[in-house]
Amino acid sequence: MEQVIANGLYLGAQYALIALGLTLIFALMNVLNFAHGQMY
Repeated sequence: MEQVIANGLYLGAQYALIALGLTLIFALMNVLNFAHGQMY
């Protein structure tokens, strides 16, 4: 059970970082950078 919780937290943190990066780029440049996904 602990492993499931740890995996969920890890995956949630990854999604949050990806979303934060996309939001930051869009806020600064006003352009959606779909190449951002190639980094992950």
